[in-house]
Amino acid sequence: MTGYSERIKPTDFSIRSYLEDLTHQRYQIPTFQRDVVWTPDSVKKLWDSIYRFYPIGSILIWKTDLKLHNHRSIGGHLITDDSKLSDFNYILDGQQRTTSLLTSLYGGHIEGREGFDPLLYIDLSIEDTEDIDENSYKQRFLFWNEIDDRSGQVKQNTPRMGKFQQGIIVKLQDIMLKFGETERFLHENGHSDFEDPIRQRLRSILDVLNNYRISFIELRGIEVSEVCQIFERINQEGKPLDIFDIVVAKTFRVANNENKAFYLRELIDNFRLETKGFFTDIPDIWYLEMLTILIMRNLKDTNIFNITPIYLNRIKTEQIESVWTNATKAFNHVFDLFENHLHLKGPRLIPNRYFFQAFASYFYLNKTPDYELLKKFFWFVSFHNDDIMNSSTSLLKLSEQLSKNELKGLGLDRFLINKERLRQASYNSKGRLSTAILALLANQEPRDWAQIDKLVLADVYYQLSDKPNLHHVFPVDFIATHPGKNHVDVNSLMNIAYIPQITNLQISNKNPIDYLRDYDHDNFDQVLAGHLISPKLLEWSREAMLPDTGLDEFIELRVNSVINKLQEKLAGIPFEVIDTKSNENDETE
Repeated sequence: MTGYSERIKPTDFSIRSYLEDLTHQRYQIPTFQRDVVWTPDSVKKLWDSIYRFYPIGSILIWKTDLKLHNHRSIGGHLITDDSKLSDFNYILDGQQRTTSLLTSLYGGHIEGREGFDPLLYIDLSIEDTEDIDENSYKQRFLFWNEIDDRSGQVKQNTPRMGKFQQGIIVKLQDIMLKFGETERFLHENGHSDFEDPIRQRLRSILDVLNNYRISFIELRGIEVSEVCQIFERINQEGKPLDIFDIVVAKTFRVANNENKAFYLRELIDNFRLETKGFFTDIPDIWYLEMLTILIMRNLKDTNIFNITPIYLNRIKTEQIESVWTNATKAFNHVFDLFENHLHLKGPRLIPNRYFFQAFASYFYLNKTPDYELLKKFFWFVSFHNDDIMNSSTSLLKLSEQLSKNELKGLGLDRFLINKERLRQASYNSKGRLSTAILALLANQEPRDWAQIDKLVLADVYYQLSDKPNLHHVFPVDFIATHPGKNHVDVNSLMNIAYIPQITNLQISNKNPIDYLRDYDHDNFDQVLAGHLISPKLLEWSREAMLPDTGLDEFIELRVNSVINKLQEKLAGIPFEVIDTKSNENDETE
């Protein structure tokens, strides 16, 4: 392994030498870099820091032989011609600062600011002070639109135009490239004294341009996965560098005589546009992982053995092209399974992200899929006491066995569930079991309590809300003021039901046996059964009697309803129920 001192190497360059390297096309900016958010104030602040010899942060450079799709220019300047290169210097972090430096000294074009001249000027009459004036940089550093008075039409700029004509306001570019001429002009226009403050500041700026050192961190001989980690730790603000971005840049291809153009991001975006439903909104990286497992399983000699970043980085353009058409069919089958067989309307109700990869692998080129097997697999993995698909390695093992259409080969010959974990599943948690419970409740296609012919989880409902409207059967405020002898947390998911917002608002914090009377008609007991709610709650309402332990008893009945429903769904699989709460009670007695 290359030594750390060689792999991650701090260094520095002067502003002049860095910009010369840029203009000589020795750096590349990969296309996954975000658009520059360029503002005049941010450029001025950057130069004020440089003027004071303050650090401006390190620029992260990745030196590699990996060819990525690049931005050809920055700030209107061509910075790369990689047609003959075998090694590349990618700017991973520092594009904003680089753009600001380059356009301040060499001019150019700023995206979204048509007609704006980004060349920067300095007013040599602004005095230096020991105290930091937070506004002095706005007066010291100027753009042409702050100087040009348009022959006297812009009165506020006239004083600055006068300074410009006297050589007191001057381009940074002229100081760097034409210092002799710039100083001579001052000498001939009233500043003949070598110690004149104006000329002293001019020399100070030249000193800054010649001697200010920009810090760099160069990464060399480092795999993509580690580069992503380093980038994320250095760049704490903004979106982390994603392996998907790198694969997109790496597999990009312009059209030529032999091949058509290829752009993975566009392929996925077009698939999203052409496909109905809400599952298309899964993250880009999940699509990449699905493609990777299909490439690994169906193509020869890929050298890909997992869906971790180190293997995602090995994907080739032609491999994606080879599987893409049938991959999209597999994706559609996966989404159809979730939406129309499991009755789940969006990806947030899928308890484990690896279901997408496992099912994509199963459906790929499969003309006789066994939907009953897939549904059993889904509920088994989602609710099992052990998280049996908790890594990409376990995913690969299970998906390989799944293709054989046998549950026993999957190691799913014994299902285990713990009652106490169902009781403790949190309303606020986004973990596997909590999501599985919400998925099971959604799978029942629950109906509104006020209008029982209305499905609660209609497509439009998902579209209008980023999360389903969850109602506490025993309202939180009611239990807070009437705790009784209950012990179970009122936020247990066993106390949650899907109902429309308007119905939820009508119920508010009422006693459940009171508000249920408002809906107790037209086979309301069957409606509650669709929410996996025991008829006992309706009996209490009809008798107008709520036990002191009503919440605890309700939770217990709901736990049993969930277990009974799972036993139906996993028919034929040995089913074992344990209760660690009972064991804890036994030990304390």
